[in-house]
Amino acid sequence: MISFFYRESMAIFKELYHFFLHLRLHYQFMLLSGGYLLGGLLSDQMNTFDFWIQFLNVHLLLFGGATAFNSYWDKDEGPIGGLKNPPKMERWMHPASIAMMFAGSGWSFLYGWTYFLIFGLSLILFWLYSTPHARWKGDPFLSMVAIAISTGFNSVLLGHMAAGGGVHSLLIFAAVGASLILLSLYPVSQIYQGEDDLKRGDRTFYLKHGIKGIQLFFKVSYLTGLIILSISLMVYYLIPGSILLFTGFVTYLILNRFISGLSGLKQEYRMVMSVKFIASLSFVLFLLAANIIRHQWLGESVFINLF
Repeated sequence: MISFFYRESMAIFKELYHFFLHLRLHYQFMLLSGGYLLGGLLSDQMNTFDFWIQFLNVHLLLFGGATAFNSYWDKDEGPIGGLKNPPKMERWMHPASIAMMFAGSGWSFLYGWTYFLIFGLSLILFWLYSTPHARWKGDPFLSMVAIAISTGFNSVLLGHMAAGGGVHSLLIFAAVGASLILLSLYPVSQIYQGEDDLKRGDRTFYLKHGIKGIQLFFKVSYLTGLIILSISLMVYYLIPGSILLFTGFVTYLILNRFISGLSGLKQEYRMVMSVKFIASLSFVLFLLAANIIRHQWLGESVFINLF
């Protein structure tokens, strides 16, 4: 009897652990939080508690739930973004992922109708992206729209509003730039998911345009986004905006050299994910440092007036 309960407990623990892995929280916090942090940086005021509590809402409940929801329908057996060997998704994980997203939506309502609607739009786009009833992920254009708005554009708005700022034209301009930078690397991991995507009938950007198309898209999307975002940031804060433009261009040269050399071999996957991780993490750390300085999170006396 004791051994039976032990086995059952271990089986449940294993499934919970697998669900946790599919949330890919390291991916959400360390790679996809740049837009939210940018929104905070562009706010003239900072409600620090609300900003960080909604950071958890957006990246744990919304992004994490959406990622698990997508994993349930994808049923990938090969490497995916942030998870080289994805474990099997159980049936209960489907409603659990939906419950997470709707819990986050209910929480967002406490921050007003506008915040709730922006949050809800991202939720709907995540659903459209993954569900077999719409499966925007299987369309090269619609998948880009869903990711750019839900993970990029709306993330900037949510971070800005959680900090206490209001939506205005320059913020929109900056959000477009951030979305293009985020989107520039989005199709790269599809190179190593082609077999699984073909089995599902998904027509991804990679399957339609190939590696050459991904390489060209990166150049156009990244550089356009960098210019738009840097100009927007310079209007607010000249020095950080200038630093972003310079370091962003250096990063572009490094990434472009790497992406131009991709051939699609499975052996490249680990290096591709490492490069994406370093590039995205660098952007996140830059924005985190800028927020720390601008909003004096560590105390006014330790900072030089850079802004």
